This record gives sequence, C-alpha cells and structure tokens, in this order.
Amino acid sequence: MKILRRAASGLGAVSRYLKGVLGEDAYERYLEHHQATSCMAQPLTVKEFWRDKIDRQDANPEGRCC
Repeated sequence: MKILRRAASGLGAVSRYLKGVLGEDAYERYLEHHQATSCMAQPLTVKEFWRDKIDRQDANPEGRCC
C-alpha cells in the first residue's frame, strides 16, 4: 500500500509538471491570479480565456515553431 501511494504521488507530480510545461494549467493559474488580485470584473470563462490566449499568440508570435 505504501508503495502504491508513493507511485501515485510520483505520477501526480509528473502530471502536474507536464501540464505546466504544455500550458494545460494556464486557465487554473489565470483563475488563481484573478482571485489573488481581487479583480472586481468577472473572470473569463474557459472558452473566452483560450480564445483570448490564442488570439494574442497569433497577433504576437514569440518564437513558436509553427
């Protein structure tokens, strides 16, 4: 049981790392920042957030390969 918990913990850490590297956790980080700064405006929805992020990347490409 102890070995399984360690393995699960290790897999969770790898998963969090990969999500960070790939940018999958960007919306969660956005929400954390939004809450931490006590912004009075409503946060963007998931769909609005990704649309805005993609639009900004397309308007200002910064070293992307594709």
